[in-house]
Amino acid sequence: MVEKRFRWLGLLLILPLCLAAAGDVSPRAAKLHRQAIVVDTHIDTPQRFLDENFDLAPRDPKGHIDLPRMKEGGLDAGFMSIYVDMRRQQGLEATRRALQLIDSVNQQVARHPDQLVLATSVADVRRAHKRKKIALLMGMEGGTPIADDLRLLRLFYQLGVRYMTLTHGLANNWADSSTDEPKHNGLTDFGKEVVREMNRLGMLVDISHVSDKAFYDALEISQAPMIASHSSCRALCQHPRNMTDAMIKALAAKGGVIQINYHIGFLDQTYADAYEKIAPELRARLRTLAEQHKDDDHALSEAREALFKEYQAQLPKVSWERVVEHIDHAVKLVGPDYVGLGSDFDGATMPEGLNDASYLPRLTQALLDRGYKEADIKKILGGNTLRVMEEAERVAARLSRAQARDLNAAAPAPATETAR
Repeated sequence: MVEKRFRWLGLLLILPLCLAAAGDVSPRAAKLHRQAIVVDTHIDTPQRFLDENFDLAPRDPKGHIDLPRMKEGGLDAGFMSIYVDMRRQQGLEATRRALQLIDSVNQQVARHPDQLVLATSVADVRRAHKRKKIALLMGMEGGTPIADDLRLLRLFYQLGVRYMTLTHGLANNWADSSTDEPKHNGLTDFGKEVVREMNRLGMLVDISHVSDKAFYDALEISQAPMIASHSSCRALCQHPRNMTDAMIKALAAKGGVIQINYHIGFLDQTYADAYEKIAPELRARLRTLAEQHKDDDHALSEAREALFKEYQAQLPKVSWERVVEHIDHAVKLVGPDYVGLGSDFDGATMPEGLNDASYLPRLTQALLDRGYKEADIKKILGGNTLRVMEEAERVAARLSRAQARDLNAAAPAPATETAR
């Protein structure tokens, strides 16, 4: 399981978009990138907002995003991840942590209304792009904060959460995880009710992190297209967090989108094999750190960062071009209408050459170099994610109308007034 962390980076020079922080993006690619609405479906920065009082506005020497680098990379809209560590917080304590993270996103928008917009719909994203502002959306990573209560699910939707990953690295009470022993044979009956209620609300069902069986259970039930907000291709890297070719085809057949994850452990098999050799020792040391810093999230994050840096030096390097290979693999399977971007910025280790958000135009250049049509590149950069959001909104409207009709039909007829 990927630990939630951010990588230390050197200070970057301020470069125009046409240079893409690397000097290898053509004027054609830079223009296309500016024209597109670039959407990232998974960014873990809210933990920094909350635990470090991190401010997006100034350029920062660490992490993967800030406003200068988002602008340099042409990142127009990002789903801020409302992530709660299931090993440390359960029940209403998880709910409380999620609410604090949501507030931290709102506070960033309140601090910088000239540059940021809180978005809850495709229309909001398009308006923000037209006004040259960055749209922040929210997706909840793992269903633990709803505390097994559909009323809390509805509350999170009202607060702006527009997708929910059904579980995270461990199984919760109603959904199995891809990186845990199966406990429910996929989704429980309540888990299926969660999917139905998400459809009714217009909240995207996110199947990153879930077990293969839970994926197929959700796919069978969901009336709206689903997303894999930050997953890559298992055919290229055999990690259980990635999707098989069959899963990608099944997701696309119902209109869904796989958003490719940039984490090096999901991109490259050589790296993944080397990591598995050191993983037992690393996990033991992580457990020790968790116990040492159980009451201080910030201290734990710093200690984990130092530990990962120590182990990272022992592992193979991974090139940013592996991201393009995963995009290309998925497109060859299902076409360009069902693939998007889900970086895992500030929650994973980036490949060399895609160090942070400022490097994103490289992806546009690489797809042009591979012969992709400009219209298809725009879809991959963000259009497909906006399309699936719109479809979820339409399904919710239809289900709400049907529910209203059913309630009216079931209501008793008004009593007839009798003469006195």
